[in-house]
Formats: sequence, structure tokens, C-alpha cells
Amino acid sequence: MVVKKKLLDVVRDKIRFKHYSYSTEKTYVGWIKQYIFFHDKKHPLEMGKIEIEKFLTYLAVERNVSPTTQNQAFSALLFLYTHVVPEMNKSKVISPLDF
Repeated sequence: MVVKKKLLDVVRDKIRFKHYSYSTEKTYVGWIKQYIFFHDKKHPLEMGKIEIEKFLTYLAVERNVSPTTQNQAFSALLFLYTHVVPEMNKSKVISPLDF
């Protein structure tokens, strides 16, 4: 039987593999969760540039976050799409919201 890893567990594994700090791990996972919930729990494989732009615009316009905070959210999503999503097709990964 193949055990499927949840998306956020894969994100945590990648962050730890790259020796990022624990606070960075918590922050990135938090932003990725917010991104997924903002888009009604769609899997990141089903989303792309347009959804990232909508989320970052929402943060700036609706939530009035600072540019630094917006950059932090962008960095988390950049990590997701450069280090995690490319690996998803190689292994079985499920959404963090699948129960």
C-alpha cells in the first residue's frame, strides 16, 4: 500500500531538508494554507500565476498588508511552486484538506 503524504507535510519536509529555520517553516506553511483557503481549497496543481496575483492583490487591497508582508507571502508561494509542486507529479501527494 502506498502512503500518500499531505501537501503541507511535503512542504515541511522540503523546508527542513533545506535547513530553513522553524519560524520560516511556520510562516511559509501559514501563507500556503491561507492561499489554499482563499481559493476555496483548490489544490496548487490546479492554480497558477493568475491565482497568485489575485491572492497577493487581495492581501494588499483588502487586508492592507505592508509590502514586506506581501513579499513574505510571495516568497512562501514561490517556494511552493519551485520546490514542492514540481515534485508532486513524481510522487503521490494529497491536498492538506483531504480527510
